[in-house]
Amino acid sequence: MKVTQLSARLAKVAEYLPEGAWFADIGSDHAYLPCFVCLHDDNARAVAGEVNKGPYQSAVQEVCSHELTDRIDVRLGDGLKVLEADEVQQIVIAGMGGPLIRDILEQGKDKLGRVSRIIAQPNIDARTVRKWFYDNQFCLVQEAILEENGHIYEVLVAETGEPGKNYDDEILQKQMWLGPFLVKENNSVFKKKWQQEKNKKEKILQQMSGSKQPDQLKMKQFQKELEWIKEALEP
Repeated sequence: MKVTQLSARLAKVAEYLPEGAWFADIGSDHAYLPCFVCLHDDNARAVAGEVNKGPYQSAVQEVCSHELTDRIDVRLGDGLKVLEADEVQQIVIAGMGGPLIRDILEQGKDKLGRVSRIIAQPNIDARTVRKWFYDNQFCLVQEAILEENGHIYEVLVAETGEPGKNYDDEILQKQMWLGPFLVKENNSVFKKKWQQEKNKKEKILQQMSGSKQPDQLKMKQFQKELEWIKEALEP
């Protein structure tokens, strides 16, 4: 039996699933993540949810090829609608924009009764996901940032608990944007990401200040964010 090879991004997500996980992978694409986890953990079980028919059929084939149909249930449907209430204990949503991940969680709140851990990998706007966790009694417990094939990805891990535990109220908005764990670790990938963001923001601010009627509120917000980035990039 061929062991599924995961991308570095999905391998990092898999690291945050506990032994014997009973999880849902929403937007599972080819069900690579559930297959990988179940091939390496005989006690793991999963629901692979996919909204599009093509990827759904690919996921079914992948699961069948590894003879995992007894432990991975591939379902066609939108977001958390593929789940029964109180069915799974962990949820993975990877490879989507932050606002879409937030909307999926918000619309599927009734399915989160037994969920003790959510692992999210937003492609953009991780702040939106952190804010949803904070507003919905999930405590951010771990974060990772990595680069693969020229793209930088963030992975956020939250558990039920005290939402403000790992934040500092005085700099809450800054931490929501940069990531409280990531800004502390301040590794080379983090620096690279925010150096790129700094360059973009400086360019946009320059363009805005040169316009006939600059949006002062927006400029003020951008300036504040630029200050946060500069602070984070300081040696």
